[in-house]
Amino acid sequence: MIDYRELKARRDEIAKNIKDRNMKVDVDQAIELMDRRSALMKAAEDLRAARNENAAKMKGKMDNDARQTLIAEGREIKDKIAATETELETVEKEFNTIVRQIPNYAHPSAPVGKEDKDNTAVKYVGKPPVFTFKPLDHVQIGEKLDLIDFETGTKVSGPKFYYLKNEAVLLQMALENYAMNIVMKHGFTPMITPDVAKEEILEGIGFNPRGEESNIYTVEGTGTALVGTAEITLGGYYSGETLDKSRLPIKMTGLSHCFRREAGGAGQFSKGLYRVHQFSKLEMFVICLPEDSDKMHEELLAIEEEIFSGLGLAYRVVDTCTGDLGAPAYRKFDIEAWMPGRGEAGEYGEVTSTSNCTDYQSRNLNVRYKDDDGKSKFVHMLNGTAVALSRAVVAVLENYQKEDGSIEIPNALVPYMGGRTIIPAK
Repeated sequence: MIDYRELKARRDEIAKNIKDRNMKVDVDQAIELMDRRSALMKAAEDLRAARNENAAKMKGKMDNDARQTLIAEGREIKDKIAATETELETVEKEFNTIVRQIPNYAHPSAPVGKEDKDNTAVKYVGKPPVFTFKPLDHVQIGEKLDLIDFETGTKVSGPKFYYLKNEAVLLQMALENYAMNIVMKHGFTPMITPDVAKEEILEGIGFNPRGEESNIYTVEGTGTALVGTAEITLGGYYSGETLDKSRLPIKMTGLSHCFRREAGGAGQFSKGLYRVHQFSKLEMFVICLPEDSDKMHEELLAIEEEIFSGLGLAYRVVDTCTGDLGAPAYRKFDIEAWMPGRGEAGEYGEVTSTSNCTDYQSRNLNVRYKDDDGKSKFVHMLNGTAVALSRAVVAVLENYQKEDGSIEIPNALVPYMGGRTIIPAK
Protein backbone atom coordinates (compact mmCIF):
# COMPACT_ATOMS: atom_id res chain seq x y z
CA MET A 1 0.00 0.00 0.00
CA ILE A 2 1.28 3.46 -0.83
CA ASP A 3 1.22 6.30 1.72
CA TYR A 4 -2.38 7.46 1.24
CA ARG A 5 -1.50 10.87 2.68
CA GLU A 6 0.18 11.52 -0.69
CA LEU A 7 -3.00 10.91 -2.71
CA LYS A 8 -3.74 14.61 -3.25
CA ALA A 9 -0.18 15.93 -3.49
CA ARG A 10 0.87 13.25 -6.03
CA ARG A 11 -2.52 12.65 -7.64
CA ASP A 12 -1.41 13.11 -11.28
CA GLU A 13 1.74 11.02 -10.77
CA ILE A 14 -0.28 8.22 -9.16
CA ALA A 15 -2.90 8.30 -11.95
CA LYS A 16 -0.19 8.13 -14.63
CA ASN A 17 1.51 5.25 -12.86
CA ILE A 18 -1.78 3.32 -12.77
CA LYS A 19 -2.23 3.93 -16.51
CA ASP A 20 1.37 2.93 -17.26
CA ARG A 21 0.80 -0.31 -15.37
CA ASN A 22 -2.29 -1.06 -17.44
CA MET A 23 -4.43 -1.09 -14.30
CA LYS A 24 -7.77 0.52 -13.50
CA VAL A 25 -8.09 2.28 -10.15
CA ASP A 26 -10.10 5.49 -9.68
CA VAL A 27 -7.74 7.82 -7.81
CA ASP A 28 -10.37 10.55 -7.56
CA GLN A 29 -12.77 8.12 -5.91
CA ALA A 30 -10.03 7.22 -3.42
CA ILE A 31 -9.51 10.92 -2.65
CA GLU A 32 -13.26 11.45 -2.25
CA LEU A 33 -13.50 8.52 0.16
CA MET A 34 -10.46 9.80 2.06
CA ASP A 35 -12.13 13.19 2.48
CA ARG A 36 -15.42 11.58 3.60
CA ARG A 37 -13.49 9.41 6.02
CA SER A 38 -11.72 12.45 7.51
CA ALA A 39 -15.00 14.38 7.81
CA LEU A 40 -16.73 11.47 9.53
CA MET A 41 -13.82 10.98 11.92
CA LYS A 42 -14.01 14.69 12.81
CA ALA A 43 -17.79 14.49 13.22
CA ALA A 44 -17.50 11.44 15.48
CA GLU A 45 -14.83 13.19 17.55
CA ASP A 46 -17.03 16.31 17.93
CA LEU A 47 -20.03 14.19 18.93
CA ARG A 48 -18.01 12.35 21.58
CA ALA A 49 -16.86 15.70 22.94
CA ALA A 50 -20.51 16.82 23.05
CA ARG A 51 -21.44 13.60 24.85
CA ASN A 52 -18.73 14.24 27.46
CA GLU A 53 -19.92 17.82 27.88
CA ASN A 54 -23.50 16.62 28.32
CA ALA A 55 -22.40 14.06 30.92
CA ALA A 56 -20.51 16.76 32.83
CA LYS A 57 -23.59 18.99 32.95
CA MET A 58 -25.65 16.11 34.32
CA LYS A 59 -23.47 16.13 37.44
CA GLY A 60 -24.56 19.68 38.34
CA LYS A 61 -27.62 20.77 40.32
CA MET A 62 -30.71 21.49 38.23
CA ASP A 63 -34.47 21.14 38.24
CA ASN A 64 -36.20 18.09 36.75
CA ASP A 65 -37.13 19.79 33.45
CA ALA A 66 -33.51 20.77 32.81
CA ARG A 67 -32.36 17.22 33.64
CA GLN A 68 -34.89 15.67 31.27
CA THR A 69 -33.72 18.04 28.52
CA LEU A 70 -30.11 16.91 29.05
CA ILE A 71 -31.18 13.26 29.07
CA ALA A 72 -32.98 13.76 25.76
CA GLU A 73 -29.95 15.55 24.32
CA GLY A 74 -27.72 12.73 25.54
CA ARG A 75 -29.87 10.11 23.78
CA GLU A 76 -29.83 12.14 20.57
CA ILE A 77 -26.02 12.48 20.72
CA LYS A 78 -25.70 8.74 21.38
CA ASP A 79 -27.83 7.92 18.33
CA LYS A 80 -25.83 10.33 16.18
CA ILE A 81 -22.55 8.77 17.34
CA ALA A 82 -23.83 5.27 16.46
CA ALA A 83 -25.01 6.41 13.01
CA THR A 84 -21.76 8.28 12.32
CA GLU A 85 -19.58 5.35 13.41
CA THR A 86 -21.60 2.95 11.24
CA GLU A 87 -21.18 5.22 8.23
CA LEU A 88 -17.49 5.67 9.05
CA GLU A 89 -17.00 1.89 9.18
CA THR A 90 -18.58 1.54 5.72
CA VAL A 91 -16.54 4.37 4.22
CA GLU A 92 -13.35 3.10 5.88
CA LYS A 93 -13.88 -0.33 4.34
CA GLU A 94 -14.49 1.14 0.87
CA PHE A 95 -11.45 3.40 1.21
CA ASN A 96 -9.13 0.59 2.35
CA THR A 97 -10.34 -1.60 -0.51
CA ILE A 98 -9.61 0.96 -3.21
CA VAL A 99 -6.37 2.35 -1.74
CA ARG A 100 -4.93 -1.19 -1.55
CA GLN A 101 -5.55 -1.53 -5.29
CA ILE A 102 -3.29 1.43 -6.06
CA PRO A 103 0.10 0.03 -7.17
CA ASN A 104 3.49 1.02 -5.87
CA TYR A 105 5.31 3.87 -7.61
CA ALA A 106 7.51 2.67 -10.47
CA HIS A 107 11.22 3.35 -10.84
CA PRO A 108 11.81 6.21 -13.31
CA SER A 109 13.96 3.90 -15.46
CA ALA A 110 11.43 1.07 -15.66
CA PRO A 111 10.32 0.62 -19.30
CA VAL A 112 6.76 1.76 -19.93
CA GLY A 113 4.70 -1.00 -21.53
CA LYS A 114 1.65 -3.22 -21.17
CA GLU A 115 2.98 -6.79 -21.13
CA ASP A 116 6.11 -8.94 -21.11
CA LYS A 117 6.86 -8.31 -24.81
CA ASP A 118 7.56 -4.70 -23.78
CA ASN A 119 10.30 -5.72 -21.33
CA THR A 120 13.81 -4.55 -22.16
CA ALA A 121 16.76 -6.94 -22.33
CA VAL A 122 19.68 -5.17 -20.66
CA LYS A 123 22.31 -7.92 -20.63
CA TYR A 124 23.14 -11.16 -22.45
CA VAL A 125 25.43 -13.79 -20.94
CA GLY A 126 26.75 -16.88 -22.73
CA LYS A 127 25.80 -18.31 -26.10
CA PRO A 128 22.92 -20.72 -26.73
CA PRO A 129 24.20 -24.22 -27.53
CA VAL A 130 24.42 -25.30 -31.17
CA PHE A 131 23.27 -28.88 -31.70
CA THR A 132 24.24 -31.19 -34.56
CA PHE A 133 20.86 -32.87 -34.14
CA LYS A 134 17.28 -31.71 -33.59
CA PRO A 135 17.02 -31.14 -29.83
CA LEU A 136 14.07 -32.48 -27.88
CA ASP A 137 12.03 -30.49 -25.42
CA HIS A 138 12.01 -31.50 -21.74
CA VAL A 139 8.64 -33.26 -22.05
CA GLN A 140 10.06 -35.58 -24.71
CA ILE A 141 13.28 -36.04 -22.75
CA GLY A 142 11.37 -36.78 -19.56
CA GLU A 143 9.30 -39.45 -21.29
CA LYS A 144 12.22 -41.13 -23.08
CA LEU A 145 14.43 -41.28 -19.98
CA ASP A 146 11.58 -42.06 -17.54
CA LEU A 147 12.21 -38.84 -15.58
CA ILE A 148 8.84 -37.07 -15.59
CA ASP A 149 5.35 -38.59 -15.56
CA PHE A 150 2.66 -36.08 -16.52
CA GLU A 151 0.06 -38.69 -17.44
CA THR A 152 -0.11 -40.24 -13.96
CA GLY A 153 0.09 -36.79 -12.37
CA THR A 154 -3.05 -35.84 -14.29
CA LYS A 155 -4.78 -39.11 -13.35
CA VAL A 156 -4.05 -38.69 -9.65
CA SER A 157 -4.16 -34.91 -9.14
CA GLY A 158 -5.39 -33.28 -12.35
CA PRO A 159 -3.82 -31.34 -15.24
CA LYS A 160 -0.51 -29.54 -14.64
CA PHE A 161 0.56 -31.92 -11.87
CA TYR A 162 3.39 -34.39 -12.36
CA TYR A 163 5.70 -36.98 -10.86
CA LEU A 164 9.47 -36.55 -10.95
CA LYS A 165 11.25 -39.91 -11.14
CA ASN A 166 14.68 -41.48 -11.06
CA GLU A 167 17.56 -39.08 -11.85
CA ALA A 168 15.17 -36.10 -12.15
CA VAL A 169 14.59 -36.34 -8.39
CA LEU A 170 18.33 -36.25 -7.79
CA LEU A 171 18.69 -33.38 -10.25
CA GLN A 172 16.09 -31.28 -8.44
CA MET A 173 17.68 -31.99 -5.06
CA ALA A 174 21.11 -31.15 -6.50
CA LEU A 175 19.85 -27.81 -7.81
CA GLU A 176 18.29 -27.08 -4.43
CA ASN A 177 21.53 -27.78 -2.52
CA TYR A 178 23.70 -26.00 -5.08
CA ALA A 179 21.61 -22.81 -4.89
CA MET A 180 21.26 -23.00 -1.10
CA ASN A 181 25.03 -23.11 -0.64
CA ILE A 182 25.52 -20.04 -2.83
CA VAL A 183 22.80 -18.06 -1.08
CA MET A 184 24.07 -18.98 2.39
CA LYS A 185 27.56 -17.88 1.33
CA HIS A 186 26.05 -14.41 0.87
CA GLY A 187 24.74 -14.30 4.44
CA PHE A 188 21.16 -15.51 4.04
CA THR A 189 19.55 -17.44 6.89
CA PRO A 190 18.09 -20.71 5.52
CA MET A 191 14.49 -21.58 6.36
CA ILE A 192 11.88 -24.13 5.38
CA THR A 193 8.63 -22.20 5.55
CA PRO A 194 4.97 -23.23 6.00
CA ASP A 195 3.03 -23.99 2.84
CA VAL A 196 -0.05 -22.24 4.28
CA ALA A 197 -0.48 -18.59 5.24
CA LYS A 198 -3.30 -16.45 6.61
CA GLU A 199 -5.19 -14.44 4.01
CA GLU A 200 -4.21 -11.13 5.65
CA ILE A 201 -0.53 -12.03 5.14
CA LEU A 202 -1.15 -12.83 1.47
CA GLU A 203 -2.99 -9.54 1.03
CA GLY A 204 -0.20 -7.69 2.83
CA ILE A 205 2.41 -9.10 0.43
CA GLY A 206 0.20 -8.19 -2.54
CA PHE A 207 -1.48 -11.49 -3.47
CA ASN A 208 -5.24 -11.64 -3.94
CA PRO A 209 -6.52 -14.85 -2.30
CA ARG A 210 -10.08 -14.47 -3.59
CA GLY A 211 -11.95 -13.85 -6.83
CA GLU A 212 -11.78 -15.19 -10.36
CA GLU A 213 -8.47 -13.47 -11.10
CA SER A 214 -6.77 -14.95 -8.04
CA ASN A 215 -3.81 -17.25 -8.69
CA ILE A 216 -4.08 -18.70 -5.18
CA TYR A 217 -5.64 -21.87 -3.78
CA THR A 218 -7.65 -21.00 -0.67
CA VAL A 219 -8.30 -23.50 2.13
CA GLU A 220 -12.06 -23.24 2.50
CA GLY A 221 -13.41 -22.16 5.87
CA THR A 222 -10.00 -21.53 7.46
CA GLY A 223 -9.07 -17.99 6.42
CA THR A 224 -5.85 -19.40 4.98
CA ALA A 225 -4.42 -20.25 1.57
CA LEU A 226 -1.63 -22.31 0.04
CA VAL A 227 1.36 -20.10 -0.67
CA GLY A 228 2.40 -19.31 -4.22
CA THR A 229 5.94 -18.49 -3.07
CA ALA A 230 7.96 -18.33 0.15
CA GLU A 231 7.98 -14.56 -0.36
CA ILE A 232 4.61 -14.66 1.43
CA THR A 233 5.76 -16.55 4.50
CA LEU A 234 9.14 -14.80 4.71
CA GLY A 235 7.48 -11.39 4.32
CA GLY A 236 5.02 -12.21 7.07
CA TYR A 237 7.73 -13.40 9.48
CA TYR A 238 8.17 -9.97 11.10
CA SER A 239 4.63 -8.64 10.52
CA GLY A 240 3.50 -6.22 13.20
CA GLU A 241 7.03 -5.78 14.59
CA THR A 242 9.34 -2.79 15.03
CA LEU A 243 12.89 -3.93 14.35
CA ASP A 244 16.12 -2.65 15.83
CA LYS A 245 17.93 -0.65 13.15
CA SER A 246 21.20 -2.40 13.99
CA ARG A 247 19.69 -5.72 12.82
CA LEU A 248 19.16 -4.49 9.28
CA PRO A 249 19.53 -5.78 6.66
CA ILE A 250 17.82 -9.06 7.51
CA LYS A 251 18.46 -11.64 4.78
CA MET A 252 16.41 -14.85 4.68
CA THR A 253 16.10 -17.64 2.16
CA GLY A 254 13.08 -19.91 2.24
CA LEU A 255 12.49 -23.30 0.65
CA SER A 256 8.83 -24.06 0.06
CA HIS A 257 6.38 -25.74 -2.18
CA CYS A 258 4.52 -23.23 -4.35
CA PHE A 259 0.90 -23.67 -5.38
CA ARG A 260 -0.58 -21.64 -8.24
CA ARG A 261 -3.82 -21.96 -10.13
CA GLU A 262 -2.09 -20.51 -13.23
CA ALA A 263 -5.41 -19.57 -14.80
CA GLY A 264 -4.96 -18.85 -18.50
CA GLY A 265 -1.49 -20.39 -18.57
CA ALA A 266 -2.05 -22.33 -21.77
CA GLY A 267 -0.05 -22.53 -25.00
CA GLN A 268 3.16 -24.16 -26.14
CA PHE A 269 5.35 -21.92 -23.97
CA SER A 270 3.48 -23.11 -20.85
CA LYS A 271 3.68 -26.83 -21.49
CA GLY A 272 5.33 -29.39 -19.30
CA LEU A 273 7.16 -28.20 -16.20
CA TYR A 274 7.32 -24.56 -17.28
CA ARG A 275 3.91 -23.64 -15.86
CA VAL A 276 2.46 -26.04 -13.31
CA HIS A 277 0.15 -25.98 -10.29
CA GLN A 278 2.81 -27.14 -7.82
CA PHE A 279 6.57 -26.75 -7.74
CA SER A 280 9.38 -26.12 -5.27
CA LYS A 281 11.37 -22.91 -5.07
CA LEU A 282 14.19 -21.39 -3.05
CA GLU A 283 13.33 -17.73 -2.47
CA MET A 284 15.47 -14.89 -1.13
CA PHE A 285 13.92 -12.12 0.97
CA VAL A 286 15.53 -8.95 2.33
CA ILE A 287 14.35 -6.41 4.91
CA CYS A 288 16.51 -3.31 4.89
CA LEU A 289 16.76 0.44 5.41
CA PRO A 290 15.15 2.56 2.69
CA GLU A 291 18.47 4.03 1.61
CA ASP A 292 19.90 0.53 1.05
CA SER A 293 17.18 -1.08 -1.07
CA ASP A 294 18.59 -0.18 -4.50
CA LYS A 295 21.94 -1.66 -3.49
CA MET A 296 20.26 -4.78 -2.10
CA HIS A 297 18.32 -5.17 -5.34
CA GLU A 298 21.58 -5.25 -7.28
CA GLU A 299 22.93 -7.86 -4.84
CA LEU A 300 19.92 -10.12 -5.34
CA LEU A 301 20.28 -9.93 -9.11
CA ALA A 302 24.01 -10.67 -8.84
CA ILE A 303 23.31 -13.79 -6.75
CA GLU A 304 20.76 -15.01 -9.31
CA GLU A 305 23.31 -14.47 -12.07
CA GLU A 306 25.96 -16.32 -10.06
CA ILE A 307 23.64 -19.32 -9.75
CA PHE A 308 22.74 -19.54 -13.44
CA SER A 309 26.12 -18.61 -14.87
CA GLY A 310 27.58 -21.31 -12.60
CA LEU A 311 25.32 -23.82 -14.33
CA GLY A 312 26.84 -22.82 -17.66
CA LEU A 313 23.49 -21.68 -19.08
CA ALA A 314 23.06 -18.87 -21.59
CA TYR A 315 20.68 -16.24 -20.24
CA ARG A 316 19.61 -12.64 -20.52
CA VAL A 317 18.64 -10.07 -17.88
CA VAL A 318 15.38 -8.25 -18.50
CA ASP A 319 14.24 -4.91 -17.06
CA THR A 320 10.52 -5.50 -16.51
CA CYS A 321 8.06 -3.03 -18.01
CA THR A 322 5.45 -1.19 -15.93
CA GLY A 323 2.55 -3.34 -17.09
CA ASP A 324 4.34 -6.53 -16.04
CA LEU A 325 5.64 -5.34 -12.67
CA GLY A 326 2.74 -6.39 -10.45
CA ALA A 327 1.31 -3.97 -7.90
CA PRO A 328 3.96 -4.25 -5.12
CA ALA A 329 7.12 -3.88 -7.23
CA TYR A 330 8.94 -0.59 -7.68
CA ARG A 331 11.39 -2.24 -10.07
CA LYS A 332 11.85 -5.82 -11.20
CA PHE A 333 14.53 -7.72 -13.11
CA ASP A 334 14.00 -11.17 -14.61
CA ILE A 335 16.59 -13.69 -15.71
CA GLU A 336 15.51 -15.66 -18.77
CA ALA A 337 17.52 -18.79 -19.54
CA TRP A 338 17.86 -20.21 -23.05
CA MET A 339 15.55 -23.19 -23.52
CA PRO A 340 16.22 -25.10 -26.77
CA GLY A 341 12.88 -26.92 -26.66
CA ARG A 342 10.86 -23.74 -26.40
CA GLY A 343 9.29 -22.84 -29.74
CA GLU A 344 10.61 -23.96 -33.11
CA ALA A 345 14.21 -22.89 -32.65
CA GLY A 346 14.48 -22.23 -28.92
CA GLU A 347 13.56 -19.20 -26.86
CA TYR A 348 14.50 -17.51 -23.63
CA GLY A 349 12.20 -18.45 -20.73
CA GLU A 350 11.91 -16.80 -17.31
CA VAL A 351 13.71 -18.66 -14.52
CA THR A 352 14.14 -15.98 -11.83
CA SER A 353 12.67 -12.66 -10.82
CA THR A 354 13.84 -10.10 -8.29
CA SER A 355 11.78 -7.11 -7.10
CA ASN A 356 12.37 -4.06 -4.95
CA CYS A 357 8.99 -3.43 -3.31
CA THR A 358 10.23 -0.45 -1.24
CA ASP A 359 7.79 0.19 1.66
CA TYR A 360 4.67 -1.04 -0.18
CA GLN A 361 4.51 -4.41 1.59
CA SER A 362 5.83 -3.20 4.93
CA ARG A 363 2.97 -0.67 5.20
CA ASN A 364 0.45 -3.47 4.74
CA LEU A 365 2.26 -5.77 7.17
CA ASN A 366 3.22 -2.96 9.58
CA VAL A 367 6.94 -3.76 9.73
CA ARG A 368 8.97 -0.80 10.95
CA TYR A 369 12.32 0.15 12.40
CA LYS A 370 13.27 2.76 14.97
CA ASP A 371 15.52 5.36 13.35
CA ASP A 372 18.30 7.32 15.07
CA ASP A 373 15.90 10.25 15.55
CA GLY A 374 13.62 7.98 17.58
CA LYS A 375 10.92 7.93 14.93
CA SER A 376 9.31 4.71 13.75
CA LYS A 377 9.64 4.26 9.97
CA PHE A 378 8.72 1.57 7.47
CA VAL A 379 11.42 -0.81 6.26
CA HIS A 380 11.95 -1.68 2.61
CA MET A 381 11.32 -5.24 1.42
CA LEU A 382 12.83 -7.08 -1.54
CA ASN A 383 12.51 -10.59 -2.93
CA GLY A 384 14.37 -12.69 -5.47
CA THR A 385 14.19 -16.22 -6.84
CA ALA A 386 17.32 -18.19 -6.05
CA VAL A 387 16.01 -21.11 -8.07
CA ALA A 388 12.55 -22.17 -9.24
CA LEU A 389 13.38 -25.85 -9.36
CA SER A 390 10.97 -27.02 -12.05
CA ARG A 391 12.14 -24.40 -14.54
CA ALA A 392 15.79 -25.00 -13.68
CA VAL A 393 15.22 -28.70 -14.43
CA VAL A 394 13.76 -27.68 -17.81
CA ALA A 395 16.83 -25.58 -18.63
CA VAL A 396 19.34 -28.25 -17.60
CA LEU A 397 17.62 -31.13 -19.41
CA GLU A 398 17.20 -29.19 -22.66
CA ASN A 399 20.61 -27.50 -22.76
CA TYR A 400 22.69 -30.50 -21.72
CA GLN A 401 21.07 -33.17 -23.92
CA LYS A 402 23.38 -35.25 -26.11
CA GLU A 403 22.81 -36.86 -29.50
CA ASP A 404 22.83 -40.35 -27.99
CA GLY A 405 19.88 -39.37 -25.78
CA SER A 406 21.83 -38.94 -22.54
CA ILE A 407 21.97 -35.79 -20.41
CA GLU A 408 25.29 -34.35 -19.25
CA ILE A 409 25.28 -33.09 -15.65
CA PRO A 410 26.64 -29.54 -15.30
CA ASN A 411 29.97 -29.57 -13.48
CA ALA A 412 28.60 -27.44 -10.64
CA LEU A 413 25.96 -30.08 -9.86
CA VAL A 414 28.14 -33.20 -10.02
CA PRO A 415 29.13 -33.02 -6.30
CA TYR A 416 25.42 -32.93 -5.40
CA MET A 417 24.54 -35.83 -7.72
CA GLY A 418 26.58 -38.44 -5.91
CA GLY A 419 29.35 -38.08 -8.49
CA ARG A 420 27.07 -38.82 -11.43
CA THR A 421 28.22 -37.01 -14.56
CA ILE A 422 25.43 -38.14 -16.91
CA ILE A 423 21.85 -39.29 -16.97
CA PRO A 424 22.26 -42.25 -19.33
CA ALA A 425 20.09 -42.89 -22.34
CA LYS A 426 17.55 -45.68 -22.05
